[in-house]
Amino acid sequence: MFNKNDSELKTKGAVITTREIQQQPELWEETLKNYQKSQVKIEDFLNRVKSQKESDLIKVIFTGAGTSAYVGDTVVPYLNQFGDKNNFEFEAIPTTDIVSYPEAFLDPDRLTILVSFARSGNSPESVAAVDICEKFIKNLYQVTITCAPSGKLAQKAEKEANNFLLLQPAKSEDQGFAMTGSFSCMTLSTLLMFGQASVDQKETWVKLIVQAGKEVVNREKEIQKISSLDYDRVGYLGSGSLSGLTREAQLKILELTAGKVATIFDSSMGFRHGPKSFVNERTVMFDFISHNSYTQQYDFDILEEMAGDQIAAGIYAIGTRSDASKFKTGFFFDTDLSSLPDAYAALPYVMVAQTFALLTSIKVGNTPDTPSPTGTVNRVVKGVTIHQFND
Repeated sequence: MFNKNDSELKTKGAVITTREIQQQPELWEETLKNYQKSQVKIEDFLNRVKSQKESDLIKVIFTGAGTSAYVGDTVVPYLNQFGDKNNFEFEAIPTTDIVSYPEAFLDPDRLTILVSFARSGNSPESVAAVDICEKFIKNLYQVTITCAPSGKLAQKAEKEANNFLLLQPAKSEDQGFAMTGSFSCMTLSTLLMFGQASVDQKETWVKLIVQAGKEVVNREKEIQKISSLDYDRVGYLGSGSLSGLTREAQLKILELTAGKVATIFDSSMGFRHGPKSFVNERTVMFDFISHNSYTQQYDFDILEEMAGDQIAAGIYAIGTRSDASKFKTGFFFDTDLSSLPDAYAALPYVMVAQTFALLTSIKVGNTPDTPSPTGTVNRVVKGVTIHQFND
């Protein structure tokens, strides 16, 4: 797909999605530059919030809906280990939970930073979640991480002193149905903003993921080979930040095939507890391999167990070249990613999943750029009734 010209891709209804997956490494370089330009302002903003802290840690809530919610699921395990634990407590709460039952998820007396993730910034739940938090939480600061400067959330943030707007690269505002570059850029921006590694270390990590992302594009044929199998079910497993990533990986398949391919996600350890019943002879399973030497033992355990069952059509690891000595089938990066935290490795890893979803969409006769033939699922969610909340 990546080597086809736009005319060829247009006949398949795939030119937008293909190019948006393909361009991500360049967008990550731009994301790093944007962070570096804004670094002083970011630090000033966070220091201003920290100056308000009393006894409790500041609650940082990462929120969004669908793919945007999965940004939080991916970054929180990393930040709970490597973030500023002396000042912040990190949690991922979808906008859909905040809007539907705010009392169960918000503490009105807790100093809070609400971090909103949004591609367009116009989804009804995204706007409503902000409104509810502003009503419910007495001492609220906000960070708005969005791809659309003209969206409602960005326009609102620009006018507010207690709301830090971090715009993403212009091309990350995906025009295709499925979020790809928007997800990876918002994830990277969050890791850069809240992670405690040095600027030099962050720059080194970004160089590695850029190199690995380009490798996905150049090695598409290996992913095509997997997509040539006979399957109508796909599952993703992982641990820690990569467990969060499984939600996004499976959603790409579900969205781009309009549900023609069934999907499942779980943690590597959790999969045995019932969800493993999903696996049959037409199932392809993937496991994102953690870079934590202790944790990855559990990733390899479930891969070996499924291989021993001899049921699935295919079982694959997604990891580094050194992982190939522990499990023989998979997509193993030649780029040495062993020094990367899992949350950073998630970005080239998700490009593998995005590419597989794109190829699967074509395989089942769908058009990736407009995958919902009935129009019941939309690029920006429609048909949501937001009911009045009285705090």
